[in-house]
Amino acid sequence: QVQLVESGGGLVQAGGSLRLSCVASGITLRILHMEWHRQAPGNQREVVAGISSGGRTNYADSVKGRFTISRDNAKNTVYLQMNSLKPDDTAVYYCGLPGTRYWGQGTQVTVSS
Repeated sequence: QVQLVESGGGLVQAGGSLRLSCVASGITLRILHMEWHRQAPGNQREVVAGISSGGRTNYADSVKGRFTISRDNAKNTVYLQMNSLKPDDTAVYYCGLPGTRYWGQGTQVTVSS
């Protein structure tokens, strides 16, 4: 049974940092392309960052230079380090496998101005 569990969200002031974690069970993350998505109230879900099985990363323009996606194969975990947070980053953040039904339950990130 595949399970993805996000954690690390919370309330932070603008300019602050958070690190989100996505722990997987039932699958091996190092052989998969993983993504972080986010959805703010009233907005469509959007791709934030992705990491390929080979370690290549990609980012939405809105987070380039501020967010970093990484993977710890030994812990079967994907991370999203978020720095210089802005109020516009406020959303529920999800990790998962694009094109599949395997997504976590989400973790709330709220950035106050």
